[in-house]
Amino acid sequence: MGKRICVTGASGLAGRAVVTDLLEHGYEVLATDVVAPSPLLPARWSRPDLTYTQADLTDAGDAFEVIDGVDAVAHLAAIPAPSIFTPARTLNVNNAVNSNVFLAAARAGVERVVWASSETTLGLDFTRDAPPAYLPIDEDHYPRPTTTYSLSKVLGETMAEHISDWSGIPFVALRFSNVIDPDRYGEFPGFEEAPESRLFNAFSYIDVRDAAASVRLALEADVTGARSYVIANRDTVMSRSTAALIEEFFPGVELRREFGEHESLFAIDRARAELGFEPQHGWRDA
Repeated sequence: MGKRICVTGASGLAGRAVVTDLLEHGYEVLATDVVAPSPLLPARWSRPDLTYTQADLTDAGDAFEVIDGVDAVAHLAAIPAPSIFTPARTLNVNNAVNSNVFLAAARAGVERVVWASSETTLGLDFTRDAPPAYLPIDEDHYPRPTTTYSLSKVLGETMAEHISDWSGIPFVALRFSNVIDPDRYGEFPGFEEAPESRLFNAFSYIDVRDAAASVRLALEADVTGARSYVIANRDTVMSRSTAALIEEFFPGVELRREFGEHESLFAIDRARAELGFEPQHGWRDA
C-alpha cells in the first residue's frame, strides 16, 4: 500500500470523491466524518486499504486521535456553506474543526496538509452592484469575506500560514469553486433562462472528480510553506460567450487579459503551474 492519508469530511460530496480517487491511485485511506459512511459507496468501504472512523473534529481529542499515525491529511470537513446554520455557529464550528485538525497535524508531524478553502474568500456573492475588482479572478483577489462562512475560510488560511511556519509542514489551501456532481449537468441549460442564479460566483464551477484530483496533486506537488490555489473549471456554466457575460453583468470591470469563447472568469494559472492541475471533466463533454 502507498502512503496513508486521513480524509476528513469523507462522507460529503467532495470527500467521497477524494477517497475514491486516492484509493484508485494506490493510497491507503483513513476516512473520517461526524456522520456514518455514505450509503452511496457501500462496497468501497469494505477493503483492506480503507478504514473508517467516525469522529467529531470539533473535539480536539478526536482530531488528534484520527490524525495520529497517518502520513498526510486531506481536510474537507466543515459546515460547507453559509445559511445552513446560524452565522455564529458556522464560524465557530469551522474555526474549531480547522484549528483542531491543523494543530493535530502539526503535533503528529505529518508530511502535508491539503485542505478545502473556498472561492467565497475572493468576494462572493458577486452582483451587478458588487462585481469583482478585476477579471479573471485570481488568488490575489483576497481576502474579501462577505459571510461568516467565507470568514472562517480566511481565518483558516491565516492559521495555516502560521502553523506552517511553526511546524515546517506545507499547508495547501484549495479555493474550490462550486463543486458539482456530474449528475447535475442536466440543470445547466436552464441557467440560460435565469443567468442571475449563477452570477454569485461569476458563472464558475468545478466537477467533483477534478476537485478530487486536485487534492491528490496537491498532496504530491513540490510545495513548501502555506500556499493557496483557485480550483475551477476551464469554462463557465453558461452557453453564451464569456464576452457576452462580461458585457451584460460586469461592464466596466478591469480585464487583465482576453478571454476564450467560454473561458472561466476564474484563473487557474497558479494551480496549473505549481500543482500540475488541469480539469479533465466538464458539462460540455457530458
